[in-house]
Amino acid sequence: MSLDGMPDPVRDVIDGYPPDARAGVLELRRLIFDVAHGLPGVGPLEETLKWGQPAYLPRKSRTGSTLRLGLHEMASFALFAHCQTTIISDYAQAFPAWDKLDGNRAVLFDRPAQIEPERLSHLVRHALTYHL
Repeated sequence: MSLDGMPDPVRDVIDGYPPDARAGVLELRRLIFDVAHGLPGVGPLEETLKWGQPAYLPRKSRTGSTLRLGLHEMASFALFAHCQTTIISDYAQAFPAWDKLDGNRAVLFDRPAQIEPERLSHLVRHALTYHL
């Protein structure tokens, strides 16, 4: 996926990632936007940096919780959710032992091929509608 169409600060961060992490983060970014597009009432996403990582949150209302993408010390890259929500724990209960997790804060990936869009779309949908 291209780096076109994203804010310059986000593009600069993603462009600095190692190749596999960059490819994985871009695939997760595409998944987040695809899921958001199909969710009524969520509206467009804000794409910004939070804690130095690309972050995604519904722009027009507080319907959801922020998702972040970035590097991780225990993996090549990760999909992060707010650790004070049940987003990751709910996902882990729905899909036990499918993914490597960092507690209630992230799903971890070593390679882009580990991204399973059908399963991860449940996590993204839950995050983007968390406050509904």
